[in-house]
Amino acid sequence: MPRRLTRQTVHRAGNHSSLLPWLALLLVVWLAGCASAPERPETLRQALLGLGQQAAERVAEAPALSGETLADQVLLLSPPKVDEKLELGVSRVQESLTRGLLAIDDGPQVLDWQPGDTPAADTNQWLVDSRLIADGPRLTLSDRELLPYRFELRLRRPGDGAALWSTVISGAFDADAL
Repeated sequence: MPRRLTRQTVHRAGNHSSLLPWLALLLVVWLAGCASAPERPETLRQALLGLGQQAAERVAEAPALSGETLADQVLLLSPPKVDEKLELGVSRVQESLTRGLLAIDDGPQVLDWQPGDTPAADTNQWLVDSRLIADGPRLTLSDRELLPYRFELRLRRPGDGAALWSTVISGAFDADAL
């Protein structure tokens, strides 16, 4: 025997059909969120990590480190000297250099070093000194300002002030990112 539709049954069917426009709207909003461009990573972070990688590559290629395998070397990173005009924290610059050095395949051991520390006189230990300097006035372009910099790196033995190797990396940071 066929079932007779009651008012309650019809009413429930009406609720489901009124949900369809809301479900369609929800689906469109969700798909639009997936299709939109991803958020841009922090520009300054990218620039600092790139600088750290470039510096690490230069350190890894240093002739002073060629006596033993790089994996047997210990690099003691002194806190970098950072020009105040660049408005960057010492810890951010040191982190980018540390990350760059640690990312090297079969790379060296990397330790933070403070001027008061006295490292052992092992032949596989190197002090890495670095300076990030504002290298001129801001450069104004049509859409942004650039801050030229010079990043100086040097390797020396513990207890010895003379650099056995040094290099300079030049570039510019986007001032809006600072």
